[in-house]
Amino acid sequence: MDARRADHIAEALEGLIFNGEFSDGDRLDEIRLAERFGVSRTPIREAFQRLALSGLVEAIPRRGVFVRQPGLVELLEMFEVMAEFEGICGRLASARITNEALDALQVANAACRQAVEAGDADAYYRENERFHHIIYRQSGNAFLEAETCRLHRRLKPFRRMQLQLRGRLAQSMSEHEGIVQALTNADAERAGRLLREHVAVQGEKFHHLMSSLKPAAE
Repeated sequence: MDARRADHIAEALEGLIFNGEFSDGDRLDEIRLAERFGVSRTPIREAFQRLALSGLVEAIPRRGVFVRQPGLVELLEMFEVMAEFEGICGRLASARITNEALDALQVANAACRQAVEAGDADAYYRENERFHHIIYRQSGNAFLEAETCRLHRRLKPFRRMQLQLRGRLAQSMSEHEGIVQALTNADAERAGRLLREHVAVQGEKFHHLMSSLKPAAE
């Protein structure tokens, strides 16, 4: 329960950062946030730790926790690398994925479809995350999996946020269907291309999203 509470608080803080209530460089007051969310300081600290993993906040010893908004150029560079990582994972997984993993991918995709039908972007992201991690694991390359997961964590709030854009859930779902088909057919070139484009679109969409927010990232 405490872990889920920290997750919810972290997601709420992401939203407050993105909508401009907290700007780049602002100090996050642990005590005031605990009062605001009606919790002890422990889940606030845990939420800070989650945000630090994605780089949205920075903890400075003896000073506190501060918002760190990456600029658009930095974000788009990270998405560019992420797209290539995912493409490599897809190409390798097309030859190495097990039947059990293909079944798990179908289950995750079915859950994504239910979230789309419900219009629940957060539920979609949770299942979408499971979908992608299966592919990372099935690349059969532990180093690649670790590096891809690390960058995935860094980009998590931004990947989740872009799903709020109108029409993006259905588009992402359609892209998933093509990816599953390519992996099922062991089509390495198509699997790599579709995964690369899937993530590259996220970066493009996020660019538009950030441009529409009050304090657009510099």
